[in-house]
Amino acid sequence: MRERFGLSLLFAWAGGLAKSLAERVKKGGPNLTSNTALVAILEKAKELDVPKEILERNIKRASEKGQESYKEKIYEVYGFGGVSIVVEVSTDKVNRSVAAVREVVKDYGGKMADPGSVMFKFRRARVVNIKVTDADKDQLLNIALDAGAEDVIEPSISEDDADEDKLESYYKVVSSPENYSAILSKLREEGIAFEPDNGSELLPITTIEVDDEAMDLNKELMSSLLDLDDVDAVYTDQE
Repeated sequence: MRERFGLSLLFAWAGGLAKSLAERVKKGGPNLTSNTALVAILEKAKELDVPKEILERNIKRASEKGQESYKEKIYEVYGFGGVSIVVEVSTDKVNRSVAAVREVVKDYGGKMADPGSVMFKFRRARVVNIKVTDADKDQLLNIALDAGAEDVIEPSISEDDADEDKLESYYKVVSSPENYSAILSKLREEGIAFEPDNGSELLPITTIEVDDEAMDLNKELMSSLLDLDDVDAVYTDQE
């Protein structure tokens, strides 16, 4: 599943987890024995197969002094097959981060886009992620929409997807900031397990379907971008 809908889901979630990890470490420290909130985040990362080295890197960075000097930056990229990619960065040295992003994009055959060339294809929203095995589709639609959700995005499941990948796919409940808390409360009341965002996610306004070759090339590019020390999240409009 991650090769289709999961591309956007995996990288967005990995970025969200990075930010959440930083928050948990700053508040409770990196000790897993005393910081139970951090343990919960690491368990979720394990479910999503986030590489161990990425988690260790973010814990180390969050433990360092001088975090207040970090700046948030966004870089826009053209991928393969007409796909657009947005890279969110948290850095204390902007020149270093942009050089690293440019190098990866060049090495993997992508192209840097001018500011604004890609971002208009996305919108920022509050999102609740719910595993398909944790909710009945019709029940979820009724609950979410009654609670004020703007939309419920279903995962794009292909007949070629493995059964285990289908079980790891997620519904995305999209909300305005004003209704977000009400939706979370309603889901709790109904006993539906969910994963909240970490402030917001970027969602593609429309998605693009590409062939298998472009899909694999985009996955390699995005994976390598996410491996960079300063990168927090990578989003795509690839279906």
